[in-house]
Formats: sequence, C-alpha cells, structure tokens
Amino acid sequence: MGLLDNMKARLGPAKEKVSDLAQRHGGQIGQGLDRAAKVVDEKTKGKYRDKIHAGTDKAKEAVDRLAHQGGDAGAGPGPGAGPGAGPEGRGGDEPTAPRTPPPPVS
Repeated sequence: MGLLDNMKARLGPAKEKVSDLAQRHGGQIGQGLDRAAKVVDEKTKGKYRDKIHAGTDKAKEAVDRLAHQGGDAGAGPGPGAGPGAGPEGRGGDEPTAPRTPPPPVS
C-alpha cells in the first residue's frame, strides 16, 4: 500500500465525521461565517466588502459540499448546477485554475 493510499485510509473516518458535523450544524456554521464577515467588514470600514462576501460565499459552498459528501459522495455537482452553471455547480463566468495535486510528502 502506497503512502497516499495509507493516508486516504486513515483520513476516511475523519472525513465522514466532518461531513456529519457539517450536515448537522451547517446552519450554525453559516451564521458564524456571516457574523465574522460582518465584524471584519465593520473593522475595515467596508473597504473589502466585496472580497469578504466572496470569501464567505465560498466558505458556505464548501460547508454545503462537505455536508452532501456523507450520503452521495461523487454524485456530481451540487445545488446550483444547471444550464450556465460553472465548475462545481457555481454560476458565473470566472475562469478557474486547473487543479494540481499537492506535492509528495517526504
């Protein structure tokens, strides 16, 4: 068994637990993200409002993806997918960078 397979086997239970927690507490996580975004926006006096909201939206999408991985992992794009939807079910025309695997751990 290779190193990557060994790591995947060990991380499997953790991934399931994170998925379960995201499923059960997704609403609370979203509320916490909104509160944090509001505080940061106030502290920066609105200067980075667009970037803060974009980051918050991406974090919420990640929580949603984690929550849906528990029951139907690999079932395709999640909510929001459809005509005109971008990669991973996101709408919009922004280009996405190709994904590269992380460097090997030595």
